[in-house]
Amino acid sequence: MRIKRGTAASKRHKKYLKMAKGYRGSRSALYCTARESVEKALVYAYRDRKQKKREFRKLWIIRISAACKEHGLAYSRFMRGLSVAEIGLNRKVLADMAVNDKGSFAKLAEMVKAQVK
Repeated sequence: MRIKRGTAASKRHKKYLKMAKGYRGSRSALYCTARESVEKALVYAYRDRKQKKREFRKLWIIRISAACKEHGLAYSRFMRGLSVAEIGLNRKVLADMAVNDKGSFAKLAEMVKAQVK
């Protein structure tokens, strides 16, 4: 009895075409271009999951640095003062305080200034 292999290929094709749903033109309609587009998109997604973490850390540092300059401190001295004062706030929380809660950030800056002298 002869075995036909159409089901495996059509399953594979359907999988890629389903993932390419919403792409423009032949990228969502033709298997070859859809596969190329999907594979490239998966590569970008993998890479950018790592890059997103870097980008947010950069943003937090910029925000903290700007807030420190308002209080006459350099970013590096501020972070050093936090570690000396044993204040265990991470950059995400510090950046949020710098933007949304300027009063508490000012108190924190004063505490750090006392430690750094």
